[in-house]
Amino acid sequence: MLNKCKVLPLLVVFLLFSSTSFADEFLSFKGGYQLLSPEGTIAGTVNGIGTALDLERDLDLDDSEDLTAEIALKWGNSQLSFNYLPISFSGTGTLTVNGEFNGVPFSANDTAKTDLDMDLYDIGYTYYLLNFDDLPARFQLGLEFAVKVADVDVMFDAESFSEPETESGTVPIPTVGVRSRIALADFLGVIGRIGYMEFDDNSFLDAEAQIEFSPVPMVGLYAGYRYFDLKIDEDDVFVETEFSGPFAGLMVRF
Repeated sequence: MLNKCKVLPLLVVFLLFSSTSFADEFLSFKGGYQLLSPEGTIAGTVNGIGTALDLERDLDLDDSEDLTAEIALKWGNSQLSFNYLPISFSGTGTLTVNGEFNGVPFSANDTAKTDLDMDLYDIGYTYYLLNFDDLPARFQLGLEFAVKVADVDVMFDAESFSEPETESGTVPIPTVGVRSRIALADFLGVIGRIGYMEFDDNSFLDAEAQIEFSPVPMVGLYAGYRYFDLKIDEDDVFVETEFSGPFAGLMVRF
């Protein structure tokens, strides 16, 4: 059996020389902080029937403040990325409508506590159709194919309920879009991406813009703004929401 300490350096050398051209960095890690504000509606449904509740007017959900992480691998004109973003909203509001959640009735003016938790996994592949590194500013523009996996949990407890009602659902949604990067200098870059797909009564629009600043070659800061438009329509849960807000963090590049 080959010694693992010998195999690892050989693997690194193979990866480094298996392509004739690389982007400025081969591997990058980002870890940061994301603030998101919610808009939209949710419902707990039975056979597709339920009452839509407004996240702001009925449920008074607070902003989500969570950590986010990204790993990106680049080679030639290609990039493979993995993003993880936990989203957590909670609040206590006064309902403005009569209706039902999971078949259990509630009344207008009921006080209700709600928790909306979502783990968002984003796996994407980008192929840069344009990849100019011989201009005063480096410019990259490519097609991005991604799969967004939304793992959603909803807890709803109106004062007229005998016990809280919960629902959950996991939905993978493929998206197609574009990604672009402009390196204004070795230490300063601007990134933009947008992707969208409507799939089996579910849809996802994801757009972001960010600035990268690297005062030293391998370490830097990034900050930006992200917008989500998400619709999940499954047997037991309905979510039609918009999340948006700023993010910032640290990055390491190799």
